[in-house]
Amino acid sequence: MLFRGMDRAALDAAYNNGNAVGSSRLERFRDDWKTRSQKLRDTRKPELDLRYGETPRERLDFYASGKPKAPTLMFIHGGYWQMNDKEDFNFIAEGPLAHGVNVAVVEYTLAPEARMDRICAEIRRSVDWLLANVARLGGDPAKLFVSGHSAGGHLTSIAMDNPKLAGGIPISGIFDLEPIRLNYLNVKLKLDEAETERNSTLKHLPKQAGPLVVTVGAAELPELVRQSAEYAKAWTASGLKAKYMPLPDHDHFSVLEELANPDGKLTRALHELIAG
Repeated sequence: MLFRGMDRAALDAAYNNGNAVGSSRLERFRDDWKTRSQKLRDTRKPELDLRYGETPRERLDFYASGKPKAPTLMFIHGGYWQMNDKEDFNFIAEGPLAHGVNVAVVEYTLAPEARMDRICAEIRRSVDWLLANVARLGGDPAKLFVSGHSAGGHLTSIAMDNPKLAGGIPISGIFDLEPIRLNYLNVKLKLDEAETERNSTLKHLPKQAGPLVVTVGAAELPELVRQSAEYAKAWTASGLKAKYMPLPDHDHFSVLEELANPDGKLTRALHELIAG
């Protein structure tokens, strides 16, 4: 047994979100997200490919709400640190923008080109860049929030090391990387034990940080639900403020609609964070 009573085949299945929902359902989501993202770019005219670092994928798209000194949400896409591009996740901005919140959709270098240490460093750099530049983009640096999905949920927890962030919403995140090191995902990630340990945010909670809403689809794979539940519990046990919010009837992909929808549960949770 490799992890929590699972052999390699069981551990692979425990983190294979695509197989869990089926290829046809997953493709419908991806096609819909791509179409909505392009439509939003065409209608809202964001500032595209703003560089926060020197390498090609250290860039972000910024959607200004038009509200002076508006709160800003930075969103980090998922794909198990080895797939996807920010362009297909611009649709996430629909919900926050409807309520006067700016949105920055962040990209980062993927594995195997980048190791986990480098990916995490890039996310920290994107936070620093936004804190330094969001005022000129129409936002308030004191009201910068972060969210991300799946691997982006993990990277959200990495970003929360910065105490200047006002809060965060990790969605379906992975906070203990040990099962990732032991399963099929490590073919490209190439995590070793030391890199796994230092980037497992469940084991390295910040001493000071803004509040979190830790969320996951209640119909997701049990390992994904467990990861979020344990992270929220650890966060509060360390004296930090967190709310654990599993979302009934949502799988690993449908859960994103609760942020993209102006009336979604995660959109409302973001407003509660903003209101303090």
